[in-house]
Amino acid sequence: MYHFCRLEQQIPPFLLYNTRILFAPHRVSIFKCDALVKKRSKIAYKAAFSPGAPLSDINDLLVGVNLLESRVYIVHVNPDSGLSIFSVAKDLGMMTSGYVWIATDWLPTHLDSLVPPDPDTMNLLQGVVAVRHHTPDTDLRKSFASKWNKLKHEGSPGFNSYALYAYDSVWLAARALDVFLNEGGTVSFSNDPKLKDTNTSALHLSSLRIFDGGQHYLQTILKMNFTGVSGRLQFDLDKNLIHPAYDILNIGGTGFRKIGYWSNSTSLSTTEPEILYEKSFNTSGSTPHLYSVIWPGETITTPRGWVFPNNGKPLRIAVPDRVSYKDFVSKDKSPPGVRGYCIDVFEAAINLLPYAVPRTYVLYGGGKRNPQYTDLVSQVALNNFDAAVGDVTITTNRTRMVDFTQPYMESGLVVVVPVKQVKTDPWAFLKPFTYQMWLVTGAFFLLVGAVVWILEHRINHEFRGPPRQQLMTIFWFSFSTMFFSHRENTVSTLGRLVLIIWLFVVLIINSSYTASLTSILTVQQLTSRIEGIDSLISSNDPIGIQDGSFSRKYLVDELNIAEARLVTLKTMEDYAKALQDGPKRGGVAAIVDELPYIELFMTSTKCTFRTVGQEFTKSGWGFAFQRDSPLAVDLSTAILQLSENGDLQKIHNKWLRSSECSMQLNEIDADRLSLTSFWGLFLICGVACTISLAVFFCRILCQYRRFSPEVVERDVEEIEPAPRSSRRSLRVTSFKDLMDFVDKKEEEIKHMLKGKSSDNKQEASPSTDGKSHSPS
Repeated sequence: MYHFCRLEQQIPPFLLYNTRILFAPHRVSIFKCDALVKKRSKIAYKAAFSPGAPLSDINDLLVGVNLLESRVYIVHVNPDSGLSIFSVAKDLGMMTSGYVWIATDWLPTHLDSLVPPDPDTMNLLQGVVAVRHHTPDTDLRKSFASKWNKLKHEGSPGFNSYALYAYDSVWLAARALDVFLNEGGTVSFSNDPKLKDTNTSALHLSSLRIFDGGQHYLQTILKMNFTGVSGRLQFDLDKNLIHPAYDILNIGGTGFRKIGYWSNSTSLSTTEPEILYEKSFNTSGSTPHLYSVIWPGETITTPRGWVFPNNGKPLRIAVPDRVSYKDFVSKDKSPPGVRGYCIDVFEAAINLLPYAVPRTYVLYGGGKRNPQYTDLVSQVALNNFDAAVGDVTITTNRTRMVDFTQPYMESGLVVVVPVKQVKTDPWAFLKPFTYQMWLVTGAFFLLVGAVVWILEHRINHEFRGPPRQQLMTIFWFSFSTMFFSHRENTVSTLGRLVLIIWLFVVLIINSSYTASLTSILTVQQLTSRIEGIDSLISSNDPIGIQDGSFSRKYLVDELNIAEARLVTLKTMEDYAKALQDGPKRGGVAAIVDELPYIELFMTSTKCTFRTVGQEFTKSGWGFAFQRDSPLAVDLSTAILQLSENGDLQKIHNKWLRSSECSMQLNEIDADRLSLTSFWGLFLICGVACTISLAVFFCRILCQYRRFSPEVVERDVEEIEPAPRSSRRSLRVTSFKDLMDFVDKKEEEIKHMLKGKSSDNKQEASPSTDGKSHSPS
């Protein structure tokens, strides 16, 4: 019994269904183990009948269970009744494709006793899966079988596992008795005072004697350790055999084949258990597997194991009777009696299933307020409904009661607050930049204008003229580049380099300014100080929640918000009024609700309200079914298919208007541009200006030295004898000459340098001639 329960605990995936168990009353105790329940494979129905029951009773029993949804049957009976069950099942068409029959060890034991097997009997059992005590195929067993075949007479039963255990049991008792006697034990008997004859009894119980060394002998038996024809015989502390195992058999043709093995330690495997034990095999991380099974109907396709019952009872589906947000689910006068986004998704998923699902919708709630959804899920768990369809949020507590499908709608809690449009500000054009950004930008406009003037002054007539005109030219050129409307042409290479870099900087600044100003002029501001769930928790303002939502429990239990702060709101009109009134006029500072509701609410109120912060929970909506319902798995696959082919989005567009509201608020301070974002551009422009000026002045100094070297020498000669009081005037005169030189046109300087070069050549020529005519 112990081993069979453990075997049930390790049933392979294709056997884990709601099972019907056919058994005789005197063997009920084997099914009192909780292994199936632990593996979430509950026994929904037990069909009992007495041994030797007539075929009519068996027929009525099978007809009754065939009307139910399960198609997996575990048969644990006496051999005489068991074969009758399969005979009647074959006549009723229950041994065809789609059915699963599992027999305990009674069936292989009976078939092993039939030598040769009866073809008619084997024909009844095609596709049946059975278990049999595993006995290793050792040389000792082969020798024993050979001797037995020589001794047995014609018509004797075949050899089965129980015969091997019986043979080893005799040897176990003999070996233990030998050890018992060798240890000084004696064989003596005494009367048992508990055994007394009754007046009507003919058993003569008082004449029975009990073995005085029974407990000692029992302990000796439990300590025995030897290998017999059935394998190793050794017991653990619970008096069970160590390393018990079963053969998993699949009946087909005129016999059966092994599709695998099972034991407590090695689980399901296609390798013999004793080999795995020798290798210290660990199956904790491996996937149980068997060889392929040929099921009834000669198919290798794994049966689903259930169908919808033929008893005329459709699925009872509970639908929340909402008073708000009826686009998701609501009552309808026309069949099927309900309508909405959730209903359309459920119907579309049902239509994708490969089988029909009879169903009827039942409204849950009084219709005056939204029902409590946790209570609705509890009704499904209590078997008052088969499923719940609607905007049911998947939460941890609810998953402990029922099974949910794959989420068909993403959800999560968000915070909603009122907003207002910012009034027009006459100084709004200054807000895109911070004051530091304005100062640096203005300074660089003047700097670039001055640098370009310096670089162009000597060679470009547009940058020459009276001092006042030149100063105006610098200012005009600087700020006209903001709009790319400067009319002065740049001639010098260095001037063009500086201007190109500056125009690129101006382009970036103009684009950023335009985008920031547009955002600021259309911004909305909060009418409360709530900026998210954290600031909402730290405040003492009232919070609005939807009637019937799980958000109340979450805010109180998870976020430790006082329940006195929560205000229950029933409709969207209540939402809008509570937010507009605010805490000072009996309203709320914010509303906490699920994202799908809030999107619909903001669309209907034309974006008067907005969400702040991020979603602080992540969940989804799903359809709830009773635990272990196969529909939950099939519908999950169907929902994924709807999502992949786009039908789920089409249903969403049909019922739920797309929101054009920006989900998050824009803050003015966040849209203002600071120097941090542009210092790299200003750095590049400043470096370009510095390098250009350095090159320009180096060139000027070189020209100046070539232009007046004698002036420099004369000044030096005059400075040496001159008193200190006159040195300052000489330096001023020299700097003035340099400034005059810089202010001259480039063409004049080149002409002067060219003329001076000619004069130097002429002076050098007479000097050379005089020396050649001098007397020697």
